[in-house]
Amino acid sequence: MASFSDQLRRHSVALISLFIALSGLAYNTWRNEQTEENNNIRTAGIEMLLLLGEFDRTVFHLQYDQGLQLGNERTGWSLVLTIRDLGTLIGDPANSSSAELLGTWESNNGALGERSATSFNNISAAVDVVREDVLDLMSMLD
Repeated sequence: MASFSDQLRRHSVALISLFIALSGLAYNTWRNEQTEENNNIRTAGIEMLLLLGEFDRTVFHLQYDQGLQLGNERTGWSLVLTIRDLGTLIGDPANSSSAELLGTWESNNGALGERSATSFNNISAAVDVVREDVLDLMSMLD
């Protein structure tokens, strides 16, 4: 019977091939998972940017037009809650800035349309922060 070292030497090509095959399979699996995660972040990020634009338009209508047909608080709530939910899918920093946007909206939406533009400026600044965070996150994806 052949010794272990003889068998190892005789089957070294097969063992090296097996190692390379398993390494390739592991890398391919990891790469596919990473690609899927990046695709999900891109999709959620694009949707979030679209909703931020719609939310911005609603805020503008509430501040300057006071028209309930074009923008109202219920529409704003719906949009800001969806933005916050998408932020959780994307991850930080967009997650925390979208939660801060919700808090800013909650504390400032009732004062939109008044002579003072403080509430409008607070909400607009929070929207800009979320937008920048989403764009920064999306630009870092490979």
